[in-house]
Amino acid sequence: MKHLNKLFVSMLMVAGLGANAQSSDNPWAISFGANAIDTKTSAYSEDGKFTDHFTQPFKVKDHWNIIPSVSYLSVTRNVGGNWSFGVVGSVNKISKYVVWQGPSANATTVVNPGDWMYYGVDGKIAYSFKSLFGTKWFDPSIHIGGGYTFLDEKSAGNVNAGAGVTFWLTEQVGLSLSSSYKKAFTDRVESDGSLDVPSLFQHMAGLTFQFGGKDTDGDGIYDKEDACPDVAGLKEYQGCPDTDADGIQDKEDACPDVAGKKELNGCPDGDGDGIADKDDACPEVAGLTALQGCPDADGDGVADNKDKCPNQAGPRENAGCPWPDTDGDSVLDKDDKCPDVKGTVANNGCPEVSEEVMKKLNDYAKTILFDTNKATFQQRTYPVLEAMTAILKEYPGSNFSIEGHTDADGKDTANQTLSENRAAAVKDYLISQGIDAARLTSTGFGESKPIASNKTKAGKALNRRVEVKLVK
Repeated sequence: MKHLNKLFVSMLMVAGLGANAQSSDNPWAISFGANAIDTKTSAYSEDGKFTDHFTQPFKVKDHWNIIPSVSYLSVTRNVGGNWSFGVVGSVNKISKYVVWQGPSANATTVVNPGDWMYYGVDGKIAYSFKSLFGTKWFDPSIHIGGGYTFLDEKSAGNVNAGAGVTFWLTEQVGLSLSSSYKKAFTDRVESDGSLDVPSLFQHMAGLTFQFGGKDTDGDGIYDKEDACPDVAGLKEYQGCPDTDADGIQDKEDACPDVAGKKELNGCPDGDGDGIADKDDACPEVAGLTALQGCPDADGDGVADNKDKCPNQAGPRENAGCPWPDTDGDSVLDKDDKCPDVKGTVANNGCPEVSEEVMKKLNDYAKTILFDTNKATFQQRTYPVLEAMTAILKEYPGSNFSIEGHTDADGKDTANQTLSENRAAAVKDYLISQGIDAARLTSTGFGESKPIASNKTKAGKALNRRVEVKLVK
């Protein structure tokens, strides 16, 4: 019983170690099942061959010691790559002890040493070949190690070597088979002829449960292999989600909450114009890429939703509408300086002032009468000024200069001032009647430009005049 207690304490220590340690991908495994002890391997003559160790390896009925219960427990941890380290505890009852009968008989026989209890505690280092075969269910391995064996009142250390295979029934449950050669550091038979701890084969068969993998998001994919360990996902996307189920995982989906097309990075295209709805300014009607998914019915390069004349081509600057020509003079309003008056292209859409018009203006101007030596108009002059105003309004694109002249009576400086003031008075009156001030200038020439003799009364009357000149 004291050896059994030692074994149970060792097993509990190992199990405790496993319960308090974890890694990222099921690094821990617990196995339990039945074991068989075969002492035949060391029952041979001193001059026997090495192959004698392996004769009759499966003579189960004659040589194997088996108890009808769970008789071994192992705890194993992966330590990196294909390597693992484990501790195995086993118990058995030896009722079949194979002994060498001696040179005379040159044979072995099986004896019952007294139903000795067997206890073993062993450590092992194993290497798995599962990745070599490229399968998930077939997991062959080899192992080496050492431990200690208790046999009745005897005990001895041992070194081990062996091989095994696990057939994984699920990701975490497997059927395990293994065989180990345990070389004991004893002579097997003591000097007094009593039996000691022998070298032996130990075979095991049982179930293996692996655990300890971390799956933070609970999607069945361990964090170590989960590309999205904090959010539940799908196995085909290495643990990443596809919320909208469009076949594009969320981290690569530009529209993860609504199903879309692969060529549009997972975004939908409701109008089928090849532009994702999120980038489509007109998502409900097919349009052009150049116009951000909006149509252009008149083909003028202005999207219909911004085109004030969607069915009539026009420039962008005029909101997609053609430029008007209000006066019909073939000069568009935008370029027509006289959009409401028909003119000529050469004069920027304004009517051109003819010599006949200028003669008419100056005929009126010659009849403008001022109060003597003043720049104020005589009452009968106002109809003349109104007639001049009407003519100027017909030519809104033309500019004019109003020039004042006097006769030679009086001082030159006084005449110069008077001519300037009279020209300015005409200009101011025209402006007051609606003529743009920017179109008019005024100047006075005093008595410097007579058109008749200042020696006669008639000549002086002709020299006191106002003239209108066209400014080009």
